[in-house]
Amino acid sequence: MDRFRELTVFLRTVETGSFSGAARDLFLNPSTVSKLISRIEERLGTRLFARSSRVVRLTADGEIFRAGAMRALEALEETEVEIASSRAPTSVKGTLRIHSLPAFARYQLAPRIPALISRYPDLHVEFLLSNETPNFIEQKIDVSIQSGDLVDSALMRRKLGTSRWVICAAPSYLAENGVPETPEDLQEHNCLNFTPEIPFREWPVIDNRTRKPMRIKVEGSISSNHGEMLLDLARLGVGIVRLAEFHIGGDLKRGTLVPLLRDYQNDEEEPIHALYLHRRLTHIRVRTFLDFLDESFGRGRAPWATP
Repeated sequence: MDRFRELTVFLRTVETGSFSGAARDLFLNPSTVSKLISRIEERLGTRLFARSSRVVRLTADGEIFRAGAMRALEALEETEVEIASSRAPTSVKGTLRIHSLPAFARYQLAPRIPALISRYPDLHVEFLLSNETPNFIEQKIDVSIQSGDLVDSALMRRKLGTSRWVICAAPSYLAENGVPETPEDLQEHNCLNFTPEIPFREWPVIDNRTRKPMRIKVEGSISSNHGEMLLDLARLGVGIVRLAEFHIGGDLKRGTLVPLLRDYQNDEEEPIHALYLHRRLTHIRVRTFLDFLDESFGRGRAPWATP
């Protein structure tokens, strides 16, 4: 019995959300995909998918099986790539499609890409930058850099580090408007914030009285859907801003921005991951890029971290 084929069909069904989608990607009949999934379920004695007319959704047992299937296929693929590379070194070439948060791409990836291209001159890199979660299959994404909690269970991941959010302002703003001493003082300041559709408008802080975590609403004269605009305005002394440390770590180290409310900042750190589909690891360029990310970010303290 071809367990490898079963696992491949199962995971592709998870990725596409339907038997027909998996069949289309694998050049199979939908009935063949359905039979293979049913065979696994009969062997395990449980349902892996809750089926509807249009989509299929993993059950609790399906989630457990998915995690094991991904570990098994990744181990097999890594072994195959390792053996093939040791016998005949493979040229790293072709197109690598990378999705990333715009700020992370500009401040963390871009300074390191020259070293990647110098090392692998036949590699062509395409960047797709957005704050939205990409569709790996439709957009043909190889690797996506994302921060925060992850919800897509069909993706493999490598942790690159963690990043805090920091409330800060330019020295020129503080010289003219004073320094807030407590979170309540922010109500008297011009706070630069994201527009309503961006999920970072409420600022997590420590309550001045109870010392418990809380979220506060801040107000200001300017908002934007793009963190880069908020950063530029903060540098110009327009107001106080709250941005990710990987975005403003350089400014904090240079002193162009000054961290505020240190005793009240919520120092919870968000994880940053490189995400990829399990089958992408068979591409030597994808494995090479993941190893390059490990080398750049995943070993020791994150380069953007500040005291």
